[in-house]
Amino acid sequence: MTANVCKKITAQLTGAIGKQEDVSVQLEALDILSDMLSRLGGMLYTFHSSILNCLLPQLRSPRLAVRKRAIIALGYLVLTCNGNIFSELMEHLLAELKRNESTSTTRTYIQCIAGISRQAGHRTGEYLEKIIPLVVRYCNVEDDELREYCFQAFESFVRRCPKEIGPHIPSVMGLCLKYITYDPNYNYDNEEEEEEEEMMETENGEDEEQESDDEYSDDDDISWKVRRSAAKCLEAIVSTRHDLLQDFYKTLSPVLIGRFKEREENVKADIFCAYIALLKQTLPIQSWLHASDAGGKEEIPLTMLQNQVPNIIRALHKQLKEKSIKSRQGCFSLLTELANVLPGCLADHIPALMPGIIFSLTDKSSSSNMRIDTLSFLHVLLCNHQPEVFHPHIKALLPPIVSCIGDPFYKITSEALLVTQQLVKVIRPLDKSCTFDVKPFVKDLFSGTLKRLKAADIDQEVKERAISCMGQIVCNLGDHLSGDLPPTLKIFLERLKNEITRLTTVKALTLIASSPLKIDLRPILGEGFPILASFLRKNQRALKLSTLTALDILIKNYSDSLKPAMVESVLTELPALISENDLHVSQVAIVFLTTLAKVYPSSLSKISGSVLSELFQLVHSPLLQGGALNAIIDFFQALVITKTANMGYAELMKQLTSPIYSSPGGASVTLHKQAYYSVAKCVAALSSACPKEATRVASQFIQDVKNPKSSAAVKMLAFLSLAEMGRTMNLSAQKELKTVILEAFASPSEEVKSAASYALGNISAGNLKEYLPFMLKEIGSQPKRQYLLLHSLKEVISSSPADGLKPYVEDIWALLFNHCECTEEGTRNVVAECLGKLALVNPSQLLPRLKKQLSSGSPHARSTVVTAIKFTISDQPQPIDVLLKGCIGDFLKTLQDPDLNVRRVALAMFNSAAHNKPSLIRDMLNTILPHLYNETKIRRELIREVEMGPFKHTVDDGLDVRKAAFECMYSLLESCLDRLDIYEYLNHVEDGLKDHYDIRMLTFIMLARLSTLCPNAVLQRLERLIEPLRATCSTKVKAGSVKQEFEKQDELKRSAMRAVAALLTIPEVEKSPVMTEFASQIRANPEMASLYESIQKDSASLPTTESMDMN
Repeated sequence: MTANVCKKITAQLTGAIGKQEDVSVQLEALDILSDMLSRLGGMLYTFHSSILNCLLPQLRSPRLAVRKRAIIALGYLVLTCNGNIFSELMEHLLAELKRNESTSTTRTYIQCIAGISRQAGHRTGEYLEKIIPLVVRYCNVEDDELREYCFQAFESFVRRCPKEIGPHIPSVMGLCLKYITYDPNYNYDNEEEEEEEEMMETENGEDEEQESDDEYSDDDDISWKVRRSAAKCLEAIVSTRHDLLQDFYKTLSPVLIGRFKEREENVKADIFCAYIALLKQTLPIQSWLHASDAGGKEEIPLTMLQNQVPNIIRALHKQLKEKSIKSRQGCFSLLTELANVLPGCLADHIPALMPGIIFSLTDKSSSSNMRIDTLSFLHVLLCNHQPEVFHPHIKALLPPIVSCIGDPFYKITSEALLVTQQLVKVIRPLDKSCTFDVKPFVKDLFSGTLKRLKAADIDQEVKERAISCMGQIVCNLGDHLSGDLPPTLKIFLERLKNEITRLTTVKALTLIASSPLKIDLRPILGEGFPILASFLRKNQRALKLSTLTALDILIKNYSDSLKPAMVESVLTELPALISENDLHVSQVAIVFLTTLAKVYPSSLSKISGSVLSELFQLVHSPLLQGGALNAIIDFFQALVITKTANMGYAELMKQLTSPIYSSPGGASVTLHKQAYYSVAKCVAALSSACPKEATRVASQFIQDVKNPKSSAAVKMLAFLSLAEMGRTMNLSAQKELKTVILEAFASPSEEVKSAASYALGNISAGNLKEYLPFMLKEIGSQPKRQYLLLHSLKEVISSSPADGLKPYVEDIWALLFNHCECTEEGTRNVVAECLGKLALVNPSQLLPRLKKQLSSGSPHARSTVVTAIKFTISDQPQPIDVLLKGCIGDFLKTLQDPDLNVRRVALAMFNSAAHNKPSLIRDMLNTILPHLYNETKIRRELIREVEMGPFKHTVDDGLDVRKAAFECMYSLLESCLDRLDIYEYLNHVEDGLKDHYDIRMLTFIMLARLSTLCPNAVLQRLERLIEPLRATCSTKVKAGSVKQEFEKQDELKRSAMRAVAALLTIPEVEKSPVMTEFASQIRANPEMASLYESIQKDSASLPTTESMDMN
């Protein structure tokens, strides 16, 4: 309906625009046309040519308003028009720009190009080569408005055509730096002199003004617009070109700092924004990926910035006392960013900054936002600098902060309480000795905060921050509060009873209880303990965790003030918290039990069987691992030492192992494999706590293994327990151990074999001298048991300290090299892992040997060596890193190996480096990427047909290699995004979207990730990316297909739809006609619509505000 109406009226509208009698009609018609093009541009495609012909003449209209509306309409037209119309438009604009009939029309044409680039940057890119020289030429024409439009055009090119503008960045930046200082009608020199001679300020300034008043009025001066557009263009360059950071600090930073003195407020704000953008680019990437990569390239810009800090402060500190609030806010935003990027960099400049901070807090004309900005800067400053630097200024700083706590506006109060809390840590740090006298300040701090703590009718955030702040005051200054302490603690008790404030109060009490000042909490423990106990029943996870932490600290530090009844009230709540459904809560609860066992052993007799039975259930759970398992081990050790009745060594051992011993004979193992490892670790922990029992138990396990009637489960547990015991204790007294293990290698049960191999490895690690030579001899002489013995060797190398292994390195190395050409891939992988981990013991000697092996004729040997390198790379810093960085390039040359398998393991090694230690490969990406991308291509020669009975089946031998290559590409997104040419990268993602099922699944995930990481580049490619997605979402499975085929297609569609949902969250995606059309197709198709909705529900946790409206 709408479309039909629009089609009918388009011709009349273009007619009305063409007639230039009545301007108001023209303007209305242009508005309606713009509106139609923006909403339904695609449906009017038959009229595009006539619309273009009608709009172009309007760019020369005598009325500026008409030109402006015509530019807007053209912007909407280029979103949906086809390539021919777009090129016709661009050719016309370029021709007109070259003709340069009058400055006025030239301005309009430049504005028009900028507008088109903002709307359809990806299409403008190919014309930039012709456009840029023209715009550069017009920058040098003496016309300020024209210059402003030129810089606006540059800014839109930088943001919308990042790839094509690349080569022109230096010249654009040069122009920006030249014109950001362009202020022909104002002389800044007198200000420079003022810096030296403050006394002459008044006379000098007044003289200047009188002279200039006669000849020139400030109202005519629009040079500020040029400066502002230059500053905005610089901000765009800085935000999009992280790779030029060092150049920015050389050339751009000093110029911007020099312009902080700008006289026009609006321009100054944009100059501050540009500098803040520069600081944001410098912020070291905070992630585990780069933690191990510190050093190297990241450091240089930070050092350059550090050297410029004094100039920044010199340029800003006076402005902190200016009347203009906007200027001061700009200064504080910039300083906040600076303190975050370089913590500690302002330490020497605190005296220069303090007067400005105090002025903004006390000045009557300061707006509330001004105060909030000042306080939030002060908070960052206090957090990022050493306490000593503030001590001389506390006397002047405290009164304004305390008066802000009393401010009627809740946001100021809340921010002031946050600052006060940090200030308390600064005036009396508890982690180091400090000579500063806090006495004079305690009263003000305390009474200011108390007023807010008592008030019940205030904002929730203020309540919470008042509680936290008072908690900090009691923790750090409690010994100065004397008589004020008990009534304050009583208020905490009241807040503990209130559902809204209880969580914050629990955290504050934890802080107070852990204070080294030993604050007297007796007045509230009697009533507080049962309340805390009741919180363990509440259905609020954060509250449970915080309460357990608080109880733990209270038991540790205040055990003498607790009554048995108080502890019992907590004990009854614990069994419900220990379960496999929430391992973290279980872990914290068990840590608390351990503290009880150590500090308050008498209470343990009250631990009913229920807590223990929950614990044993957890030990036998397949989910138990990591922190929770370690917590249980610690608890059992603490428990055994207390010698509590019914909880001795024998009792606990019986409870631990009974499910395994009582399971029916034969190989029916009722527990999950993980549970055996958990039980074995607990057995070993109990044995190390009771060494007298250990020998007897070890002998018992050996008898269990020898007994032919023992089930596989019992044998498996016995070996695993011996393994865990052998790691820490010397089992050399057990003479039969070696033969028992070797016999088990012939067991029919795979589980028993691998447990025996694990046992041999761990026992050897605990006693290298006796066991390692024996193991090496066996590996040499027993080809049939090689695989199991090599696994044992892997355990030894992984868990022995380097010094212990050094004497045996040569023997192990020689032995491993004999097996690195083994035809069995499983054996080769174990050999590779052993080689890699062994190389870590003595990298300088062993790494070159691995490198030498690369030239080996056998592809098996090469693949083993490359896989070995994968095992030398870990996400922690290691001594081998420096050597690896030097030679990893040689190992990566195997990406061009003629052997398919070698290329596959090379990709796996590259992926490990990209994921765990990107610094190893970042600088080589230019040479590696072409080979990586080469492996993403489908190779026809690797696809063969296999006949299976009457059916023909296609096998693609290259699939694994392609999959590995795409996995590498995904890892690079996370760790080396700034080193990728994202457009080249997208070409290969695009190919992957049409590849095999496994690869499509990968590329859908990549696409979703790209939508958040580099939305602009994805927008430019949408047309090519949507087609494969659409094809996947609308495939139909053949009617007679097997169930797996249906499931596979469903999973594929879900994954594709997730990518679509991610694309729809890109800002401005609604401007893309292809996407809008696809979105309406999804809405119209019930199957696709329901799939999309279910995915929206899954990702409901993501911010929904940005996603495109699908209603």
